Amino acid sequence: MIKYVFKTLWRHRARSLLTISGATVAMLVYCFVGSVQEGLNRLVTGPDAEQRLIVFQENRFCPTSSRLPEDYARQIKKLDGVADVMPIQVWTNNCRASLDIVVFNGAHPEQIRKQRPLKLIEGDWARFKSGDDSAIIGKNVAQRRGLSVGDQFSIGELSVQVVGIFSSDVPSEENLIYSSLQFLQYTRGLDTAGVVTQHEVLVSESADPDQIASRIDKMLGAGPVATKTRRKGAFQSSTLSDLVDLIGFAHWLGYACVGMVLSLVATTTVMSVQDRMKEYAVLQTIGMRPLRTIGLVLLESTFLCLLGGLAGTLIANGLLAFGGFAIGAEGATIAFRPSASLLYMGVIISLLTGIIAGIVPACQAAFVPLVNALRD
Repeated sequence: MIKYVFKTLWRHRARSLLTISGATVAMLVYCFVGSVQEGLNRLVTGPDAEQRLIVFQENRFCPTSSRLPEDYARQIKKLDGVADVMPIQVWTNNCRASLDIVVFNGAHPEQIRKQRPLKLIEGDWARFKSGDDSAIIGKNVAQRRGLSVGDQFSIGELSVQVVGIFSSDVPSEENLIYSSLQFLQYTRGLDTAGVVTQHEVLVSESADPDQIASRIDKMLGAGPVATKTRRKGAFQSSTLSDLVDLIGFAHWLGYACVGMVLSLVATTTVMSVQDRMKEYAVLQTIGMRPLRTIGLVLLESTFLCLLGGLAGTLIANGLLAFGGFAIGAEGATIAFRPSASLLYMGVIISLLTGIIAGIVPACQAAFVPLVNALRD
């Protein structure tokens, strides 16, 4: 009786379309919230976040306030268990939370190529290595700013020549701009010659990162600038602490969206059942069993919810794929990316919500008193 169900929904098409559109908007918001949470999890977990250490100036937060001697890299590299050390100069246009944050990372080009999972989709490495003011930019930054290879990009005191656009397996990397370390150190107005923001330490697989971090801080404690060394994931989580709390609150917003879909579809189904009580009574008089009636009503509610939820999930994943959205603070960024898990969860939640929303009205339709329904 699928044809009967579709005719029933089409009979009240304005109400059906409004319900579907409401479910679409709610699942759209749910997927965006889920994407932010996935982006945060990718940033603070994984091998890269566990096996790399960030040496930062003690009691400093914004990258512009951390000033470590570049020579610290030579001292750190002498420690047992340290595979490599990359001095990084960080510059950002905004230390506060922003949806259009611009973050420059200055490092030696050979170390960038060796230690970062970057794949140039335009340009070449040779031009990046040869030009003092050359920069390679993540594809999300290029998309947001409308940049292409050969363009001149200026922001604040910095002006760079775009010589490459890269993609990465690490989504947050695609929101960064890489330049040479010397360029950021000697740019007029920054006054950071011989100074870097942080040192990124690659720990060998057999070493304990926490022990290495403790030894680094102890060794550099007698130096001109005290340091605080943490695993990269812990460092980024601490840097984004305000956003972490906000994202945790947004988690409940996602649940609220699911509750809104449940309420909306349940209300529509109840109204539909009440309008057709006589129809269900007639169906029972010609032999339809209660379970079949329950199935018809559940199919209606599930179809409405699944269609709206699937539309919202697909639209959200499309926007995430082509929008290049990201939010950042203090030089760290969270990338919003579509994923198969978001699509899977959107479909499953829509299906379950549709079934739950239809249970009560389905029971009303299945066990309607025949005499009263026919008389009314």
